[in-house]
Amino acid sequence: MPSFFLLASALLSILLSHSCHAQNSKQDYLDAHNTARANVGVGPLTWDDQVTAYAKQYASQLATDCNLVYSQGQYGENLAAGSDDFMTATKAVAMWVNEKQYYHHDSNKCDEGQVCGHYTQVVWRNSVRLGCARVQ
Repeated sequence: MPSFFLLASALLSILLSHSCHAQNSKQDYLDAHNTARANVGVGPLTWDDQVTAYAKQYASQLATDCNLVYSQGQYGENLAAGSDDFMTATKAVAMWVNEKQYYHHDSNKCDEGQVCGHYTQVVWRNSVRLGCARVQ
């Protein structure tokens, strides 16, 4: 059964979490995001329980059919899916941050045919709050 992660920026980052594994704590989510942000000179995020509640509610909806569709809600968000413990908090954020190779800061564009919006969501300067959830 896939696990769903929703990262949204307000920063609402929603990684959907049904069970609390040692590799999926709120500190794991914060550390992964804040490391990427520090690498480009952007300030750290703080955890937000309201954003987390939104993430968990939306992740629960996504788990019904495993269709990763953005909520179009009030927060920016990233989604990820994986089976069992393969998709941990750290691995999900690393997957998004890996898109950095396709992003060009000067033009604020991605390489043609590539995706980098998940990366820019993680490091968006105006994001200050993070909420994540993980569900199965």
